[in-house]
Amino acid sequence: MFDVPAEAYDRFMGVYSATLASQLADLAGVHPGQRALDVGCGTGTLTAELVARLGSDAVAAVDPSESFVVATRERHPGVDVRQSAAEALPFQDASFDAALAQLVVHFMADPVAGLREMARVTRRDGVVAACVWDHAGGRTPLSVFWQAARELDENADGESELAGARAGHLAELSGEAGLHDVEESELVASVTYARFEEWWEPYTAGIGRAGAYVRALDDERRDELREKCRRLLPDPPFTIEAVAWATKGQTLRV
Repeated sequence: MFDVPAEAYDRFMGVYSATLASQLADLAGVHPGQRALDVGCGTGTLTAELVARLGSDAVAAVDPSESFVVATRERHPGVDVRQSAAEALPFQDASFDAALAQLVVHFMADPVAGLREMARVTRRDGVVAACVWDHAGGRTPLSVFWQAARELDENADGESELAGARAGHLAELSGEAGLHDVEESELVASVTYARFEEWWEPYTAGIGRAGAYVRALDDERRDELREKCRRLLPDPPFTIEAVAWATKGQTLRV
């Protein structure tokens, strides 16, 4: 679902990631002198924020998508970027002061294992921070899309059951992964669209569950879905405001 050109992802979710990155880095307390890891780096939006704070030689990043790894390497020379899943990070124990995962825990094959790996590669009393969209609360960039999809098809799955998508769940997962003093908060991202097509076009690129849903429709049903979305949205220009659950936890080692 994420083996797509980096530019397509940038137009779809990258525009929101850009406004979340500084907030997540603030939550994690990232500051000069530290080393940080971006887990599930995508096209490198959070990586850019970490580089701006720490310098490229103090930042590493991983993602399972080859196209995203290539894009992040090209955009951020000097960063140690590797192709890897979160559940098996290619770093030694206690390699970083902080490990961050932005909009990633949703898609980990085993979220607890992924967060536990983030804790493993983080030093004693270091920070593991993550954020995921509030799909269960209907406060995401995709909420209008799934509302329209369910009007067409009551069996449209949506994403409300994804890991961390409801209040408190990301904190629960962090606790299960062995993190301590876990705090949960909300981050807010907003994006303004000048035209409806600017909002709709990224859904046709096949990215994530929403993109896969659009790709599976025939032309007539796709057109119907597009027009339902158009009617549900305000007249352009319009702004989409989205909320992400965020957690910060500490590692503890003897």
